[in-house]
Amino acid sequence: MLAGASVLSRPAEEFENDPTVEAMWAIKAYEHAEIYFNILCSVDPRLLRLTPNDDAIYKAFRDEFPNMDVKVLNEDEMKSAEGKEKWRPFCEKFKNCVEDYSFGTLIRLDSDGEYTEANSILTTRIQFFAVELARNREGYNDGIRTKYKPGKTEQKS
Repeated sequence: MLAGASVLSRPAEEFENDPTVEAMWAIKAYEHAEIYFNILCSVDPRLLRLTPNDDAIYKAFRDEFPNMDVKVLNEDEMKSAEGKEKWRPFCEKFKNCVEDYSFGTLIRLDSDGEYTEANSILTTRIQFFAVELARNREGYNDGIRTKYKPGKTEQKS
């Protein structure tokens, strides 16, 4: 894992779509998702701090996207040409204060569900923080602890 981390810190132009590097990014994104979901299964999400900049990220997000439904994400709002145009300035605001703000990160489309192929998309880390902070503060992640067991992504019986 340490070898993979050191490779991923090298300049991107060295790689030219290397499938090994792409696989390492995918593994890293999956591991991040798994850790985050396990935390949601274990702790009250309203008390969760994701970054030292949570308040600024949440305020900027709701100022810029006041009506965005974070309970169930619309992938086009984030990934269409129009969506990307709106998100780009938001993301750039955090370039110098959120580490790895542009790294690829998995996010759940439906906040009631777990990370599955059908319920996950790839976004930037700052988009993940913005949406998940809103979900945590607005109560959309509250049911995860009762619906799923910590350490497993299978529903309770």
